[in-house]
Amino acid sequence: MAIPLLEYSPSSQNQRVVGYEVPGEEQPRVYSTENLLSPTELDDLIEAAYRQIFFHAFAADRERFLESQLRSGQITVRDFIRGLLLSNTYKRSFYDLNSNYRFVEQTVQRVLGRDVYDNREKLAWSIVVATKGLKGFVDDLLNSDEYLEAFGYDTLPYQRRRVLPGRTEGERPFNIKSPRYDEYYRGKFGFPQIVWQTIVRSYVPQDKQPKAGNPSLFLDMAQSINPRVNPPQQISALNIDIAQSVPYRKLSGVN
Repeated sequence: MAIPLLEYSPSSQNQRVVGYEVPGEEQPRVYSTENLLSPTELDDLIEAAYRQIFFHAFAADRERFLESQLRSGQITVRDFIRGLLLSNTYKRSFYDLNSNYRFVEQTVQRVLGRDVYDNREKLAWSIVVATKGLKGFVDDLLNSDEYLEAFGYDTLPYQRRRVLPGRTEGERPFNIKSPRYDEYYRGKFGFPQIVWQTIVRSYVPQDKQPKAGNPSLFLDMAQSINPRVNPPQQISALNIDIAQSVPYRKLSGVN
């Protein structure tokens, strides 16, 4: 018998407030099969689906069979998202490299288009992962009333209300807020890498750069040359006494 979903209270988030923004470049583009007019737009929807779930998909990560089914109308966008979430790429890149709590946070962001409300919601969905497995967790998310009301069967999930007109800076994208690898694996892979440059480079406009024949060119060239010449050794009476005390050795190595 599966444990019922633990109750949690929603907190105030931007996506819970009805928006009246005028569509613009900063607003996310909504992809849906209800208003597709050409195969090119369907290609854009598929690419957007990979960015939403995987953030970046290589050629080996693509699900060609699911793409073919979506193009022919055999499955809906919701079914296509379900196939990506249950693919080996998503399992290998997110489920195997994170704890259940972090995996729940990443999946809720990608599927429901919002952050988790609190730790109690993380705990509630983590129990579903532990009892029903990955497949049961994905099915419960896609069958939830929140997903069906926000996206339905034909609309691609997206980060809801990331940009607000009343704020100078919106919320960060989910792929930056919650990277794929956990802190432990980022440390093993050597990230983040701190690169320190001892030389500070500055930009010089083209009209102020020295022309041919300018003496400053030769000065810069002379300053860039740094010959490694050992400084001359100072000769003192102590050095002479030490040199005389060293026994003479022949080239053959015999004293």
